[in-house]
Amino acid sequence: MYCSFDVEEAELYISAFEASHPDIDVQYVRLSSGQTLARIRAEADNPQASIWYAGSATSHIAAAADGLLEPYTESLGWQFMPKEFKDPNGYWIGIYVGYIGFVTNTDFLREHGIEAPKSWFDLLNPVFKGEIAKAYPFTSGTAYTTLIGQLTAIGSPEPGFDEEDIAFLQAFHEQIHHYTESGTACITQAGQGEVAVGIAFSHDIIRKGIAKGYPVVMTFPVEGTGYEIGGMSLIKGGPEPDLARIFYDWALSKEAQDLFAQKYRVPLNPEAEVCDACVTADQVKVVPLDFTWYGEHKDEIIEQWREITGE
Repeated sequence: MYCSFDVEEAELYISAFEASHPDIDVQYVRLSSGQTLARIRAEADNPQASIWYAGSATSHIAAAADGLLEPYTESLGWQFMPKEFKDPNGYWIGIYVGYIGFVTNTDFLREHGIEAPKSWFDLLNPVFKGEIAKAYPFTSGTAYTTLIGQLTAIGSPEPGFDEEDIAFLQAFHEQIHHYTESGTACITQAGQGEVAVGIAFSHDIIRKGIAKGYPVVMTFPVEGTGYEIGGMSLIKGGPEPDLARIFYDWALSKEAQDLFAQKYRVPLNPEAEVCDACVTADQVKVVPLDFTWYGEHKDEIIEQWREITGE
């Protein structure tokens, strides 16, 4: 298995699966969305894993467009899943949703006498120059979701870049202290005061920032923000397809999805528990994202971003 949850979270879910399936021993490698996509592409002629668990749906869509995934529509989860949270041909399915937000160090805010950012354009305030951290969109699904949310909220809602998007991204890049490979590293960095602001998913901000007692506050851009469908897919030609399907079915069950409440994720099984602290769609302004387009054009979007930023 390739798993795009971090190790601590992966262990929670995989241990629960193994407890309910004592005859199955799960071997997994933890990789970010971008890293997993690159690995599956590199192993196309000799797949080393049978299932990809978690990671941004846009990365699963990119893998499907490359012919690297195996369709699966026989799962019970396929029956209850709304069409917007699954591939129409069964190449991937959603397991949770999450929303991009800002995590800001409250000591920094107090020191500078300002409020936490509530707009993408607030991040261009000179006080935040060299005080923002986020991940690279070519390694992190979190950062790619951030990017496509920016493109949709700031410029034309049509997919891709326009002049307003480019101008914003150039100015925003000048504000960045550093980029990370992991989408969640910026949360700890903001909490410890290494930077003032990080950009990450709400469930991660709660879990790795607020719940750990760091002096941080979470806000969302008023123009609208991007959201993630956390995905799951079967890898074409994987060595253990039958065992992969057993895990796939379990991962969509109420038993499995109830566990998401412990990590502040919003499950997609309608019978699963949604925790009180979870951020849901009615609490934030969400921009409409064309996941299929942004998944199929992921490589060129990232290449354009690299040209704009020089990264």
